[in-house]
Amino acid sequence: MKTFLSAALCALPLFFISCGKQVQENELSEFNPVTFTFYSADMDGYTLFNDPVAKEITRKTGVTLELVPPKASNMQDIPTMIDSGKYCDLIYAKSEISKLIDADALVALDDWISPTGEHVNLIEKYGYNMKAMYGDQLVHLRHSDGHIYTFGTYEVKKAVTETAGILQIQHAVLKELGYPRLTTLDDFEAALKAYIKKHPTFNDMPTIGFSIVTDDWHWYVGLSNPGNYVIGYPDDGQWIVDRKTHKAVYKFLVPEMKLFYKWLNRLYNEGLLDPESFTQDEAVWTSKLISGRVLGTASPDWQLKDPQKVLAAESLDDRTYAYLPIVASPEYKDPSLTDYGYSGGWGISISKQCKNVELAFQFMNWMCSEEAQILTNWGIEGVNYVVKNGKRTIPPEEQEKIDTDPQYQKNTGVGQWVYPFPERGSGAVDKNGDWITRNSRERIVENYLPVERETLSAYGATMWTDLFPQPDELPKPEHGQIWQYNLPADVNILVSAADEYTYKSLVECIIGKEEDFDSSWEKMVEKLKDMGMEQAGEEVSALIKEKLILWGRISPNE
Repeated sequence: MKTFLSAALCALPLFFISCGKQVQENELSEFNPVTFTFYSADMDGYTLFNDPVAKEITRKTGVTLELVPPKASNMQDIPTMIDSGKYCDLIYAKSEISKLIDADALVALDDWISPTGEHVNLIEKYGYNMKAMYGDQLVHLRHSDGHIYTFGTYEVKKAVTETAGILQIQHAVLKELGYPRLTTLDDFEAALKAYIKKHPTFNDMPTIGFSIVTDDWHWYVGLSNPGNYVIGYPDDGQWIVDRKTHKAVYKFLVPEMKLFYKWLNRLYNEGLLDPESFTQDEAVWTSKLISGRVLGTASPDWQLKDPQKVLAAESLDDRTYAYLPIVASPEYKDPSLTDYGYSGGWGISISKQCKNVELAFQFMNWMCSEEAQILTNWGIEGVNYVVKNGKRTIPPEEQEKIDTDPQYQKNTGVGQWVYPFPERGSGAVDKNGDWITRNSRERIVENYLPVERETLSAYGATMWTDLFPQPDELPKPEHGQIWQYNLPADVNILVSAADEYTYKSLVECIIGKEEDFDSSWEKMVEKLKDMGMEQAGEEVSALIKEKLILWGRISPNE
């Protein structure tokens, strides 16, 4: 369940008291505690700031967070804030940030008007860690009015070392079939059919060929994204962008998008697609995965991690999933390893109702520091990791917990406070040349399950990413990723209505008769045009052009 983050934030020790140095009033310090409230649109199922990493932040900085459950989604909560005129001190609004800017609710970090009326560039005054983190990407945080309102979320310097692709299949299936080379949807389907014919049950329960979760927001990652991935387009939210013209189209208006859903329609009519895929919630879907009887699924890697830990803990390693690049047909390339660059856009903002804007800024600046990044990514030295020969390593007993305990992150706090705070990223190193995150190539390979190594060896690979088209083989989107853009309010309203209609229509297309699929699809496309989605695409295209000009990628005349 999505939750609000409401936080009691005490201050940070940017300076220690030594040699007679006194703590200034506007310095964050454990001796000068302060409380901020913090709304996050995306903090699932977490209500307390009391895990070991959180306590270490408190010990180092005086910061304490009090997490309050949400009332609704960010698309409802943010308008409620605006209507009430009451704002938290810190706000992570995701795509709704434009509404807050339009409501004049946020502090421009590069032009804050202090209580005395002075214009202060907080980034220049306090943002040394912020500037070090974002570097020349700082311009990507600029809004259309030229100001910066956020500490940007997501990795600034990303190295793609892990991927689940877009479709996943059990190791047991691949081994049984002699590790066939699966590259297309038809190959994937043939493997499911062959295995389920031999093994119609598992542990006295019916074997399920393919099951996905599509309730609420899950449909975006389980049903929407696969449609563009299998035709070679990376994650741009609900849009497909022409690589040459930078023109955006609501993706379900693109003819090739029908390929994945026509395939699902065939699976459904053949009895391979779990009929509960459009009614089950994540808990039910997860229970099926951990039963070991679901042969294939479509899910991002972060959604698969907990079920896979349970399977490994139950000695059902062969029922965990292999990650292969699957596309609609050979002319397409799986875009999973696309290098998007840094898009900016979403991030944590400071509201104008914050009583101590300077301290709030200094806290966020500290979260950009190397010290904070190591703490949030690695945990506590001597507990979650040790340093050997100048490199951070994870003890075997700790790694065992990581591999088998679905609650590891929440119990330890390791990784819990990375998102939605600023992230240096998996491609960043510290002052000693060690990786900032735990996602180095060496660590990932070291911690693969034996069944993963067996499958990878059969395919002549060391890592899952080795099997996919590499970043230099894929187009690099100059515009970043649209889902991180702050879209105009009118476009968000159109997209919200279109998404709701599209989901219902896709389900009807998939569970209908095969001979009715094309006509059902065309009916959906025409309705989307009538809803104004072609015009919405023009607005998004204009926003892309605006971004590219702002970032210096194109000239205003292009």
